[in-house]
Amino acid sequence: MRFVILGAGGLGSVIGGYLAKAGEDVTLICRPAHAQAINANGLKISGVRGDHLVREHLTAVTTPDEATGEFDHLIILVKGKDTETALAQAEGLKTRCKNVFSLQNGIGKEERLRQWAGRDKVIGASTIEGGTLIEPGVVSNPLTTPVTAYFGELDGGTSPRTDALAEAFTRAGLVAKSVPNIMQVLWEKLVQIGTASGWSVSTLGLRLYFQDGLLVRQGAEHYVALAKDMLRVYGAMGYTPQNFYAPMSQFKELNELDFEGGVAMMMKLGERLKQQGMRGRTSMHEDVIRGKKTEVDFLLKPFLDKAAELNLQVPVLETVYRIIKTQDAYLE
Repeated sequence: MRFVILGAGGLGSVIGGYLAKAGEDVTLICRPAHAQAINANGLKISGVRGDHLVREHLTAVTTPDEATGEFDHLIILVKGKDTETALAQAEGLKTRCKNVFSLQNGIGKEERLRQWAGRDKVIGASTIEGGTLIEPGVVSNPLTTPVTAYFGELDGGTSPRTDALAEAFTRAGLVAKSVPNIMQVLWEKLVQIGTASGWSVSTLGLRLYFQDGLLVRQGAEHYVALAKDMLRVYGAMGYTPQNFYAPMSQFKELNELDFEGGVAMMMKLGERLKQQGMRGRTSMHEDVIRGKKTEVDFLLKPFLDKAAELNLQVPVLETVYRIIKTQDAYLE
């Protein structure tokens, strides 16, 4: 299959690199310095799957118009706030792509893609895979899970194209499933990412790492309180947590535990991360540290909107959203 990835920074390069290594034809649309380094020296990937240098089946360009020929799949991986600009620049590309899907965080992006590319072209997709751009031509793949991606038809069910995508990703070492409930996967991932991101930015300041906050009882309490608000909305939508991205996702357990049990579980997680030498931050936390605007409206606001629609009280979520929006007002 031929893939073209719009917004190939850290994660897009990791995914594209592994697909190319497995023999798929991949074009990365990325920043000029990154494209130049890849075309000159190949793409270097290091992390949970070892060290790799990918040269074959991989091309890097700087604009959508430079991506030549027809493609089976267009993958959208720009930051949520950059989506409209990216889609406008890719107008000439969409007619050359059979299918389109987004691996961005958030809810609602699929409907926007349907408006842009046509309803039948868009596939539901989700991944938890980690990717960080270290320097031009060099990316890190710091985390994965036993199943790291899901594909499905947005109106429910699976199809030959979602099955083929799952098979291609799995061949590339990115174990994937074709599932009939992709919208639940998307919402549950948003519970996971939204809770972690909102908690980290509202708790950790500029110096601390994720596990640092969980080692303090009040930090763990804040995490559980926010998670319970998110899960209240998720449950009211008719969903039950499935831990699609286990073991990173523990919302099935959090949903079943009372508040004190949840706090104890999260503090144990903090201890385990400390013992493993983990020093991680969410991408939203990294954005704040770098002085960049966050994706708070893509990660938290969908739950606030859904809570209002369902007449649910989510006071912790509302407070976290206000804190981050205040910070965002002074970020670029």
